[in-house]
Amino acid sequence: MDKTEREVRSTMAAINRAWRENRPLDMKPHIHHDVAMALPGYSGSIAGRDTLIGSFVEFCTNARVLEYREHDEQVQIIGDAAFVSFQFEMVYERAAYRERSKGRDVWAFRRVGGKWIAIWRTMVDIKAERSQTV
Repeated sequence: MDKTEREVRSTMAAINRAWRENRPLDMKPHIHHDVAMALPGYSGSIAGRDTLIGSFVEFCTNARVLEYREHDEQVQIIGDAAFVSFQFEMVYERAAYRERSKGRDVWAFRRVGGKWIAIWRTMVDIKAERSQTV
């Protein structure tokens, strides 16, 4: 693994660590102000850093993660662009239900001023099983 790939992986890890440790606002330096996200199933989109981070704030405020695992991280770098994808499995609870969710998270990054900044995200192959909480 070369230096560039380590930098990209480190940026992705910082983003995931921030929301996993209930600090989603700490994602801000790693996300472009004009970031876009295609929602799962391409059912809509999110535009802008504040909106994307706001979705993580909402999740962290209203859900409790019981289990979380990432694997099969893949990184491709092409010039000043980088693409990171990884499989995830998560069990979380909200007030009325518990959900087991898995799929692949896909992020695109651009090198800006020597830093890797997230510019796009989607989640694919999402499978979810929901049950009511007691």
